[in-house]
Amino acid sequence: MSPALPVVSGTAVVVALAKVGYEQVSQRGSHVKLRRDGRTVIVPLHRELAPGTLRSILRQASLTPAEFIALL
Repeated sequence: MSPALPVVSGTAVVVALAKVGYEQVSQRGSHVKLRRDGRTVIVPLHRELAPGTLRSILRQASLTPAEFIALL
């Protein structure tokens, strides 16, 4: 069973994804587009991300919850 997802901000997710090589490509309003190796991930810059939104971002970035927690 995977560990519980933490409550994090969109900015914290962007910083964590940058640690694994994702680069910010563009921003439109409160959404940041990150890209690495042909994969694109959109992260909303909200104070708290809903668990389903964070789970979707991790799935798109090919990260497990445990790997993500290690990056924080």
